[in-house]
Amino acid sequence: MKIVVAIGGSILIHDYNAKMFKIYSDILKDLSKEHELFVVVGGGKPAREYISVVRELGCGEAQSDAIGIEVTRINAQLLLSALGDSAYQKVPENFKEALEYSAFGKIIVMGGTEPAHSTDAVSAILAEYINADLLINLTSVDGMYDKDPNKFEDAKLISEIHASDLVKFLEGKDVKAGTYEFFDMTAAQMIKRSKLETVIANGEDPENLVKIVNGETIGTRVISD
Repeated sequence: MKIVVAIGGSILIHDYNAKMFKIYSDILKDLSKEHELFVVVGGGKPAREYISVVRELGCGEAQSDAIGIEVTRINAQLLLSALGDSAYQKVPENFKEALEYSAFGKIIVMGGTEPAHSTDAVSAILAEYINADLLINLTSVDGMYDKDPNKFEDAKLISEIHASDLVKFLEGKDVKAGTYEFFDMTAAQMIKRSKLETVIANGEDPENLVKIVNGETIGTRVISD
């Protein structure tokens, strides 16, 4: 399969060490033996911290986004360092470059692309651009809940949701630079438009990536309308 994997920055660099980069590197190398992989890495806590400094300087959202994008590309470069020869050793700055680099038959790793697009959105647009068979979004929660599981003990995991319902669920959410929401509206709209097979799951356990690729039912599956 041709697979796009979005990995939240908070998962990879939560403790500012190489542990998760190494674990994900081993898994991605193994999966790349049978599948064509494109990885999109988020900015996580470092991006949010830098963005807060940019805002203190009185800069606008576009400049805040630009700084956040640079941090995602640093995280992408760290993952490339872990992957070594298994990956194309340059971070694409746009979708055209990602497709071009994939001609070398290696894992592609990228971060953000432009202001107002989260890495959730980047992964969904990339999946459409390369005509991916599967989009996997690895985040810090088990999937989509009917309400915030960090605030409500009775929050229930939604195992399946139609793309149109996901879009409705996300309407009105904040889209400022560095803001964390469960999922990004642009990403949801792209998934709906392109009928992308999508799974959203907890990336804190890297083995979940293997389970999803192998067809196991975990997290939240987004169903085409």
